Amino acid sequence: MTRRICISGASSGIGARIAVDLAREGHHLTLLARRQNLLDEVAEQARAAGATSVTPLAVDLTVPEQVRPVLEQAGRFDVVVAAAGANAALAADAQTHLKGMAWAAWHWEANFRANVLSAVTLLEGLRELDALAEGASIVLLSSIAAYRGSGSGSYGGSKAALHPYAYDLAAALGPQGIRVNVVAPGYIAETNFFQGQMSEQRHETLVGQTLIGRAGMPDDVSETVRWLTSAGARHVTGQIIQVNGGASLGH
Repeated sequence: MTRRICISGASSGIGARIAVDLAREGHHLTLLARRQNLLDEVAEQARAAGATSVTPLAVDLTVPEQVRPVLEQAGRFDVVVAAAGANAALAADAQTHLKGMAWAAWHWEANFRANVLSAVTLLEGLRELDALAEGASIVLLSSIAAYRGSGSGSYGGSKAALHPYAYDLAAALGPQGIRVNVVAPGYIAETNFFQGQMSEQRHETLVGQTLIGRAGMPDDVSETVRWLTSAGARHVTGQIIQVNGGASLGH
């Protein structure tokens, strides 16, 4: 069955891989991200993979005023994947000249906006517009950092905030047959998440923490998302699915 799918954070990394993989099933895709040029490239890849249609829409989901006009033209969705996010402290424009409390305040607020507000504005905007189809599936992207920290506190804390939000959404939308789940990846290689700041020693340490001896890849996450949004997961909602090769056990 051809479905209408919305993917945020679709211009790179895991979000882009999810878009291309779901395109192979022949769906209608709406891709959201800030950078139109990168979105257009992923859109071409999705069309080549077999999507029935692809609509790339540039929007900054951390700016609520931008979101509603974009969603009004986007339509109604059977699947929503909220994959937008980043560790703001690693970004090229991180305010690293700040120190102490000022630096902490900056990266906590920046990570909240990047990882929480980007999901909340998208999903609450779709709810406000009644743009979630009955029986829809929603997937939010969290992180292993939500369970064991991220060094700075703010990235892991912002990802952890998605978990109770997903629980509340699952309860609120369940009567409409809408399922809400979270995928929490561990270390995923071959993305630009670390902004060139991943050393070989750190890579080896993270791989060594897995039980299967390899880093995760974007398709490991994409395949999990594909299952969660399929009929095969029709009785799965309100769950956090970890994809980390066993690097974090017992959660």
